[in-house]
Amino acid sequence: MDLLRIKDFTLVARYGGFGKAARATGRPKATLSRRVAELEAELGLRLFERGSRDLRLTEEGLALFERAGQLLTELEEATAAIASGGKIPRGRLRVSVPLLFAQTAMGRLAAGFVLHYPEIQLEVTADDREVAMIEEGYDLVIRVNPKEDETLIGRPFLHDRQILVASPHRTRPSGDGVVPVIVRGATGQQKSWKFITPDGASTMMVNPVLSLSSMIMIRDAVRLDVGVASLPLSLVFNDLNTGKLVKWGDMEGPAAALWALYPSRRLLSPRVSAFMAWLKKCFPEGTSDELANFIE
Repeated sequence: MDLLRIKDFTLVARYGGFGKAARATGRPKATLSRRVAELEAELGLRLFERGSRDLRLTEEGLALFERAGQLLTELEEATAAIASGGKIPRGRLRVSVPLLFAQTAMGRLAAGFVLHYPEIQLEVTADDREVAMIEEGYDLVIRVNPKEDETLIGRPFLHDRQILVASPHRTRPSGDGVVPVIVRGATGQQKSWKFITPDGASTMMVNPVLSLSSMIMIRDAVRLDVGVASLPLSLVFNDLNTGKLVKWGDMEGPAAALWALYPSRRLLSPRVSAFMAWLKKCFPEGTSDELANFIE
C-alpha cells in the first residue's frame, strides 16, 4: 500500500476538503484528489461522501483516519528523533488551550517555550470547546476539570478556585438584600449564590444585571462596581493585594484543575515531553498565586 496515498488522505480528512488541504499544505488540489481516488480504488471502499459543497468521512474513512493518522504521526516522530539524534525536540507542536488561560498566560508561556526550543514550531489555538484531538490534529490540549477519557492521559499542572469578589466601595448586604451580579452566560437564570465565609456557609440572593463572555471583562466590570462576581483567584490575586477588589468568600463547588492531556495510544513525542516539562518549570507548585505572579 502506498504511504503517500494514505498521507494525502489524512491531510484531506484533517482539513475537511481538498481545497482547504491544498491551501494549508501547498500540495496541488488535483494531486490530493487523484491520490485519494487511487486509495479508494485500491481498498474498494468509499472514504468520503462528496456533496456539492462539503466533504464528509464515511464510517470506513473515519476508522482509517483515526488509525492512519496515529501511525503516520508516530513514524514522523521516530524519523525526526533519529535525525536529531534523539536529543533536540523539533517539528510542529499543536496545542489547544482554554480562552482565559490563553488571554492571561499563554503568550508569555509560548514565547518562552519557543525561545528555549527554537527547533519546535508551536501552534496554539484558544478554544473553550472540547476539541477532538486526533481528528483535529492536536498534539496536546489543556482542559479545566476534564471528563474521564480512556483515550487521553496527562496530569494537572495548575489548581485554582472561584471566589466571590466586589469593589471595595460596595457593602455586603445583610438579611434578604438582593445583590447585582455579573455572570458569564445567560442572565435571569440565577436566583441565589452559595459561598463560604470564615463564619460558615452563606446564601446570597442575586440579580444578574450583566452577562459577559470573558472573565477578564467581568473582572473589569467588578472594578467599576457594576456588581459582584465569581472569578478565579489567580485572575484577581493582585487586585486583592492592592485593594482594587475585596473578597466576600469562597464559592461552593470543586476547585478548578488545569490538565495537560495527550492521546494515550500514541508515543509521547519529544515535543510533547518538552512542553510538559516547560509547564512544570513555569508552575513548579501549581498554585493560584504562581499563576497570578506569572500573568502579572
